[in-house]
Amino acid sequence: MDLTYLHTFREVALRQSFTRAAEELGYAQSSVTTQIQKLEKAYDVQLFERFGKGLRLTSAGEELLRFAVQMLDLYQQSKERLGNQSGGTLSIGTIDSLAAYFLPPYLQELRERHEGLSVRLQTGREAHIFKQVKDGELDLGLILDDEPSDPTLAWQTIRDEPLVLLSSPEHPLCREKEITLEHLAGAEWIMPEESCNYRIMLEKALKQSGTPYVIGLELGNPEAIKRCVMSGSGISLLPRMVAAAEIGRGELVSLPFAHPGLRLTLLLAMHPKKWISNPLRELVDRIRHAAV
Repeated sequence: MDLTYLHTFREVALRQSFTRAAEELGYAQSSVTTQIQKLEKAYDVQLFERFGKGLRLTSAGEELLRFAVQMLDLYQQSKERLGNQSGGTLSIGTIDSLAAYFLPPYLQELRERHEGLSVRLQTGREAHIFKQVKDGELDLGLILDDEPSDPTLAWQTIRDEPLVLLSSPEHPLCREKEITLEHLAGAEWIMPEESCNYRIMLEKALKQSGTPYVIGLELGNPEAIKRCVMSGSGISLLPRMVAAAEIGRGELVSLPFAHPGLRLTLLLAMHPKKWISNPLRELVDRIRHAAV
């Protein structure tokens, strides 16, 4: 069997689309369809099923995906071991803020050092990232949380990431020398989505202290949150890396606020049996070194 078929199958499974897989691989969609049909004939199973306009793996497809990931990983390992290659594909799962404000310089540097390397960067919720790391679909996961949450994964603590309380320069809270939860009573918040872990931490602290609060806006994009804080009367809590540039330019103010229940750590998760390619080792080492 041609390993190309398994590579194509993995792309369709990850993207849940024949069309998007074809675009990523540079194939005609008919070629992708033919390769999947040949796989289904070889194994005498149906690998995908359609629901509405979507596409998902059958139980047989889920089983084959686990084998395909391992086989492609072993193939890449053999290439590096025998030919000292540094190409292949590096798959990383992370959250929006790290994808936008932390990872880009490291990934660019890595691709400059390894011209044949392809990097696949996927963003999503933490639980989905953990599942993909455990299933071998991702080489590593990078998240912000207060502590490791899945004991079946191998974790590395990279650094603490401060959470900052943000406002526009004209906000009344800017006149305070020190801000406590009492100062925030009745404040209008511009919040990230409900599943965001630092929003969960914030709301827990406010509720435990009995501090009333108002959610004026709920947005899923950190850039949108910053724009709304700059142009309105609301405040927000974000990782410092997200707003460092705007704070430096004076467009946002980091208010003098701290709370022991509001802390984040930059965490890296991998499968404990993950084979470490040269590019992956370099990326992990570079991230850890830069955090010291």
